[in-house]
Amino acid sequence: MHRVERAVRFSRRIGVLLAAAAAIVPFATARAQAPQPFIIGVSGDQSGPYIDVTGPGQVLAAELAVADFGGQVLGRPIVIRSADDQNRPDIASANARRWFDVDRAEVIVGGGNSTTAFAVLNAARQAGRSFLVVGAGNPDFAGKECSAVSTQWAYDTHAQAVATGVYLSRGVGVGSWFFITADYAFGHALERDTGRVVAAAGGRVAGSVRAPLGTADFSSFLLQAQGSRAGVIALALAGQDLINAIKQAGEFGLVGGAGGQRLAGLSLLSNDVVGIGLAAAEGLVASESFYWDRTEETRAWTRRFNARLPGKIPNMVHAATYSAVLHYLRAVQAAGTVEARTVNAKMKELPVNDFNNADVRIRQDGRVLNPMYILRVKSPRASTGPFDVQEVLATLPAEQVFRTAEEAGCRLSN
Repeated sequence: MHRVERAVRFSRRIGVLLAAAAAIVPFATARAQAPQPFIIGVSGDQSGPYIDVTGPGQVLAAELAVADFGGQVLGRPIVIRSADDQNRPDIASANARRWFDVDRAEVIVGGGNSTTAFAVLNAARQAGRSFLVVGAGNPDFAGKECSAVSTQWAYDTHAQAVATGVYLSRGVGVGSWFFITADYAFGHALERDTGRVVAAAGGRVAGSVRAPLGTADFSSFLLQAQGSRAGVIALALAGQDLINAIKQAGEFGLVGGAGGQRLAGLSLLSNDVVGIGLAAAEGLVASESFYWDRTEETRAWTRRFNARLPGKIPNMVHAATYSAVLHYLRAVQAAGTVEARTVNAKMKELPVNDFNNADVRIRQDGRVLNPMYILRVKSPRASTGPFDVQEVLATLPAEQVFRTAEEAGCRLSN
């Protein structure tokens, strides 16, 4: 009798184990058949002087683009990963290589400054993956460093130099310029390109001084600029560095005094103006490829942005990140593949259309040919709210501000 009971109990255990195994098999099969996530890396400054240029706003812009696209592409769920490059090329490169080699990311967007962006581009070339350059302003990304796997969005230093420099040199009639320049690739390129525009307009460069990235005290640089007696003190800076320099220039009474000097914030963004305040920034002229209050579509997108980041105003880097990610995903869908060269070629075939762009084309060297807008900071009296900081003075087509393909000198190899 005991033998029979033991046999029954044994057979029951076997039945339970077989049932459990049968339940595990479809679960394991389902996991094996689950589509691999489509990973997009967002690389930029999340903690330093460019946090408001790129930072959380750039990550949010990418997320909004993914949501508007539908959350998946080629049957794969889209996942956003972000990392702080700390404005260091070694960290940017390590982040990019980890995304490409370990996480199997298909594309990286961002590259907040030109030095870190060049590092990411090298990693993308070696991995054969796509890179959407948004934030870095050196025009060489569509010139001698052009690539069959990359495109450059929003602006470059040549476009800003032409747009802002020509307006100040010809419209105001100021002949001499002195540069306070960020001491890395972006600042050097912005000074170089603006200097050429000034010379072509009949002006001259009286001198320049280089400021390290992340400088808190600009007093010595501003005093050198004041001593030059140049008509325009050109700030080839960005982010918190630019904000600090403009605020300190106001504290020193540098502008509007007996010398009649003017400030030029060559890479001034709308969110910088909010940080500086209208009293200190009034009258400054700059250029961007986006202004939040330009159309009903840009205002609607800004409301979505502000709902997720209260108190923050989007700039052209944020807007172009949305455009780049959305256009890239459309190209992947149209091409039916993630192969970087094929997708990059498809991006150039398709016009860029979204809340900020209408039938904008991408040149073969990767330059996105968006228009640029001349913006002037309003007076406190003219402003109707905390974000009402600038007015659009003019719209300049891409053909007037970006280098021609011949001038850029792209020789695509990889």
